[in-house]
Amino acid sequence: MRFDDNAGLDASEVQDLRGSGGGGGGIGGRVALGGGGLGVVGLIIYFVLSQLGGVSVPSGSGLGGGLGGVGSGQAVDNSKLSSECKTGADANKNHDCAIVAVVNSVQDYWTQQFARSGSTYRKAPTNFFNGGVRTGCGSATSDTGPFYCPADSEVYIDLSFFEELKTRFGAQGGLFTEAYVLAHEYGHHVQNLLGTSRKGTGTGPTSGSVRLELQADCYAGVWANHASTTPTESGKPLITDVTQDDINSALDTASRIGDDYIQENLGGGQVDRSKFTHGTSAQRKKWFTTGFQTGEPARCDTFGTNNLG
Repeated sequence: MRFDDNAGLDASEVQDLRGSGGGGGGIGGRVALGGGGLGVVGLIIYFVLSQLGGVSVPSGSGLGGGLGGVGSGQAVDNSKLSSECKTGADANKNHDCAIVAVVNSVQDYWTQQFARSGSTYRKAPTNFFNGGVRTGCGSATSDTGPFYCPADSEVYIDLSFFEELKTRFGAQGGLFTEAYVLAHEYGHHVQNLLGTSRKGTGTGPTSGSVRLELQADCYAGVWANHASTTPTESGKPLITDVTQDDINSALDTASRIGDDYIQENLGGGQVDRSKFTHGTSAQRKKWFTTGFQTGEPARCDTFGTNNLG
């Protein structure tokens, strides 16, 4: 995936909290479930670590207890992003700028898709943080993984998560893997705007939680279908191409963040379907592929089918 060198970037769609404190140990379970946060792998990581004895789960607490050391007094400092991330040429050589470009592209697509449907898309910022962060859904640490908070309509990510995908999960990595993760989180924002988020409850293979996550995967695939044809405000697409290797890297990641794969490979070898919250690896690949091949959000109705794959 590459960006048009001459396309403009909008760094204001990303809020940089990385210099505002934070940190601390623990797991971000309160965001992942109790506060309503929606993430790619946050709940799964929490489940795995709890099974391995990495965290304690106090009774009646939903998922987790206190989050020690999470920073307060956060302040946005976008001066570095604003000065460095101005064009697609910057995105082609600077990782942070590439993430800004992906966020721009995803939100440009949904802005135009909502307009075609006669409604208005409300843009949501992505927050870069290190270690810990406070959100409208509660406090979280980097262990939560990337997540979307419906309470404040914002996406949160510690960019070190992408290295974790490679080292802990064995994913191929690469920029389009990161684009898939971000597009998934913005899929949750779309669900929030449409009122679908409230359906994402329960655990188990056919639960609302699984259906919500698979739909977000499908929405990510829909964006990928349109990524190289969605124009920015300048009238030209920001992304010049999405290759088959890009799609393969997204599918590779999807295969490594399914409930079954993580429970089996990182959680002691036993698969407990009753605790599924995100869907199997095969399901995640299927629904991303459905979105990518059709390019139609209407084909992502995971709540209207008995066949999740």
